[in-house]
Amino acid sequence: MNQQYPAELPNKGPRPKEEVEELERIWATPKGFKLLTVVNNTVVGTIYIGAAFLFFVLAGILALLMRTQLAVADNNFLSQDLYNQIFTVHGTTMMFLFAVPIVEALGVMLLPQMLAARDLPFPRLSAFAMWAYIIGGLVFFSTIFYDLAPKGGWFMYPPLTLTEYSPGDNADFWLLGIGFIEISAIAGAIEIIVGVLRTRPPGMTLAKMPIFAWAMLIFAAMIVFAFPAVILATMLLELERAFGWPFFSAALGGDALLWQHLFWFFGHPEVYIIFLPAAGLVSMMIPTMAQTPLVGYRLIVVALIATGFFSFGLWVHHMFTTGIPGLSLAFFSAASMAVAIPSGIQVFSWIATIAAGKRPFRISVPSLFVLGFLFIFVLGGLTGVMVAAVPFDFQAHDTYFVVAHLHYVLVGGLVFPLFATFYFWAPVISRTMLSERLGRWAFWLMFIGFNTAFFPMHITGLAGMPRRVWTYSSYLGWDLLNSISTAGAFIMATGVLVFIIDLIRNFRFGQGGPENPWNAGTLEFLPNDVYSTRSIPHVTSREPLWDQPDLAKQVREGLHYLPNAPTGGRETIITTAIEAKPQYIIQMPGPSWTHFAAAIFTAGCFLLLTIKAVAVALISGVLAIVFFIVWAWQLDRPDQGEVDIGGGIKLPTYMTGPTSHSWWAMVIVMLVAASLFVSYVFSYLYLWIVSPEVWAPGGSPALPPLTYPLCSAILLACGSALVYWAEKRLPAVGRLPLLVPTLLILAAAFLAGAVGLEVLGHLRTGLDPTANSYSAMVYMGSILTGQAAFATIILCAFACGRLVVKRLDGKRRVTFDNAALLYWYTAAQGLCGLVLVHGFPRLIG
Repeated sequence: MNQQYPAELPNKGPRPKEEVEELERIWATPKGFKLLTVVNNTVVGTIYIGAAFLFFVLAGILALLMRTQLAVADNNFLSQDLYNQIFTVHGTTMMFLFAVPIVEALGVMLLPQMLAARDLPFPRLSAFAMWAYIIGGLVFFSTIFYDLAPKGGWFMYPPLTLTEYSPGDNADFWLLGIGFIEISAIAGAIEIIVGVLRTRPPGMTLAKMPIFAWAMLIFAAMIVFAFPAVILATMLLELERAFGWPFFSAALGGDALLWQHLFWFFGHPEVYIIFLPAAGLVSMMIPTMAQTPLVGYRLIVVALIATGFFSFGLWVHHMFTTGIPGLSLAFFSAASMAVAIPSGIQVFSWIATIAAGKRPFRISVPSLFVLGFLFIFVLGGLTGVMVAAVPFDFQAHDTYFVVAHLHYVLVGGLVFPLFATFYFWAPVISRTMLSERLGRWAFWLMFIGFNTAFFPMHITGLAGMPRRVWTYSSYLGWDLLNSISTAGAFIMATGVLVFIIDLIRNFRFGQGGPENPWNAGTLEFLPNDVYSTRSIPHVTSREPLWDQPDLAKQVREGLHYLPNAPTGGRETIITTAIEAKPQYIIQMPGPSWTHFAAAIFTAGCFLLLTIKAVAVALISGVLAIVFFIVWAWQLDRPDQGEVDIGGGIKLPTYMTGPTSHSWWAMVIVMLVAASLFVSYVFSYLYLWIVSPEVWAPGGSPALPPLTYPLCSAILLACGSALVYWAEKRLPAVGRLPLLVPTLLILAAAFLAGAVGLEVLGHLRTGLDPTANSYSAMVYMGSILTGQAAFATIILCAFACGRLVVKRLDGKRRVTFDNAALLYWYTAAQGLCGLVLVHGFPRLIG
């Protein structure tokens, strides 16, 4: 019986049927009301995608209302105030509630399948990010029905959004709601980075990764470095609106352009954050439809990395008309044109792959959407080169030409690849295929409708029509073009409606659908069930299903790694980041109410602050922390020794230090915090350049005596030394010496004391944060270090609790390692902040 299987396979068959039954029991999806606790990536990904698509449809309806208002001149279909609300919510929903979340959702859905992993390493984090996003997004969108929606545009430029010009809570819903949703996006990025780097199957080196995995890795890294800038911007603007701290008020040393710098440092990379995963999906579909490996795989990887790198040097691309120096204009114009090169590499690679196909390129619904994407995105890229030229941008800026360019890039770069993805990968999670006939109708209606709607806007913009206007006079001659655009928008909406009908008729979630109907070469089309793949294959090439014809059968029969559940729970293999060599088995948590409750109360805290219900918001925040602690308490599971995964390989079930996946996650959290702090340093120095007259010179009474920062620095250094000492004194298994908890408590007290001394020193000088931008920036530095210190103190207290119940020792120490890492980072940030706030004014004064 066993002779039919190759000798090199890790396991021999047939495997016991009990193994499959146990896997089905362990990975079973909760039923009924308990579905809210689900953490399975296929279920979470499906709900996540569904929610993001819902926001796409809702924002699309708002777009139709706007187009109806603009269809004819002097129209009164919408009032100016309502139009401004609809315009703002449409843009905000498309950019923040649809584009980035749906890409993250696709990552949650497809990455474990493409990597043949049972799940991503932090399944509850994915579920938390999803629920937080859904709750926050629905509350934000509902403001349009209560006259509470923001009116300042999806970019929310000050001074229009300051309290003087935007009274009420409308703008606050944007600032707190979107800031919170960005935090949810960062949580998803942490999951994706660690998942791509550490849960690949044995043998899948970085050079063998699917292009989509590369794209998602770069996507998530860009989120880590770009999103903190807009989080800081929303914090600054909310503090100015709520407490009068003048970060953007020119009369008190602030500058409205600071918002644009911070916002577009996030905003322009976001275009590529959206585009890169879509390009990765296209790079997966085209080879399958051409039945040939992707031409220029390594060049495309380099192009993806280069695009991510260049994107961070383009933010002033949106600020050419703000009066910045000519040298800056030349630099950013050149960078804006240079980014077209890596995008062009990908386009030519796709064309070459189609031409090199062993068979004629298969024209199906996914192919049509991919070809539509190529046509539309290339046109958007050409107009992008046009607006990168400063003289042309001076003429076209803030006209409908830019609106057309934006939609050609974003709809062409995301929406068309997204619909191709729906049709191509539906068999992974659906028991039935979507309709080819309805899909073709959906494509042609969307393609014709989109170009009919947005191509005339180029001409409208060149004819002088400004963007963001709610009506126009008939004598300007824009009537016909606007009427054509409105007709096109409704045609495109009809195409989306046809797709929705197709979903209702043919999409049936569950296993048992057609196996690899496209004859793809990548692992997501392996036989799958609630536990993903029955066994985790050893990968030897980029297209394993093409190069190993019997792989699907072998995986289904459990002949590869981890065909069972050796720890009795949910697990997958953690491999090395570069070579994908097996390192250990990760024990993952199952369904729980903790992450769901944490999402509800975290969202509640932010949203209640919006309506100034501070006391209730604080209670909600405390409850969120409680559920986070309960959630974390369940994660650090005991070591179950080594287990056999097949092929004579035995792996440990617990790992600490730099090998641990949780250590990697904490490092990414530190990078997020560092990006936030660097954005603060930029803001501090920018406002000093703009308004040096309000900055305290050396020797000024506004600067506290050096005794305060020196004492703070000593406390930070001593606290770091105490944590280091505690690390060396971690107890042996089963013992509880009092020294380590004492050291952690003292270190936490020193950290709190360092932040308190810093604030006290400024209060003693009478520094008023409402007086000018310098004072506000000084206290903002303390806030940023204080929030990092608050998280660190909670982690130290958590580690003490684990020590007391003897669940933390010299071997089982992941909790302590994470607390120590964050402590040392917070101390380093605190010291840098002291040098900036106390050393810089003395240096220049």
